[in-house]
Amino acid sequence: MFRSLLRQQTTVQTGFRGMATAAAQTQRIKKFQVYRWNPDTPEIEPKMKTYEVDLNHCGPMVLDAILKIKNEQDPTLTFRRSCREGICGSCAMNIGGTNTLACLCRIDTDTSKDLKIYPLPHMFVVRDLVPDLTHFYKQYKSIQPYLQRDTLPADGRENLQSIEDRAKLDGLYECILCACCSTSCPSYWWNQQQYLGPAVLMQAYRWLIDSRDEASKIRKEMLQNSMSLYRCHTIMNCARTCPKGLNPGKAIAEIKKQLAFD
Repeated sequence: MFRSLLRQQTTVQTGFRGMATAAAQTQRIKKFQVYRWNPDTPEIEPKMKTYEVDLNHCGPMVLDAILKIKNEQDPTLTFRRSCREGICGSCAMNIGGTNTLACLCRIDTDTSKDLKIYPLPHMFVVRDLVPDLTHFYKQYKSIQPYLQRDTLPADGRENLQSIEDRAKLDGLYECILCACCSTSCPSYWWNQQQYLGPAVLMQAYRWLIDSRDEASKIRKEMLQNSMSLYRCHTIMNCARTCPKGLNPGKAIAEIKKQLAFD
């Protein structure tokens, strides 16, 4: 009796293993259409190149698929990536029509639909999925994103801040400057030489409301013109696309209020 039950159990286990093996052998091929352009061959126009990836042997995120393509199919594919945890902002790109971080964007497992991947829109392209962010970083530098004080703390050590004042910075300091919001903003597309854009303006507000900073007057004067701030038309693409769930549009509105009632 015992031996009979043991044989039945073994048969069931073997059947489960067979089913698992069969499932593992069933490929789930997902097609990725990736933007390709090489500055070394400018005579060749940009194009979309299709790669096939078996999702059974790939991680769940779009960055996993891109790394798999580069490692196993096309080592010439160029893109930025670093932390893989949504902290550095390096892998920002346009995935499926939305600006986001490849390391935080899950792959749509519907294999009947191709996934299109582009570099961030309306930016000069260095190569493939790498946008030129030189101007974006120059704009960030222009707002002087650091603590400025005319006086030193009485004890010569820390610039103290109350818990309430520190809480005002929540929703602002988390910005990782991935540029997803700015490159989703139509106002920034057409006026980026003068309009600072959502990401930079949110950082400008972060320093405007920092209780430890003593350069508010200068900071406001820098924004008091027709282009740096007021090209924002509250389209709110910035808040919809931010991979960190922040709201640059609200920060911009708060700056406008400060300048209007100052």
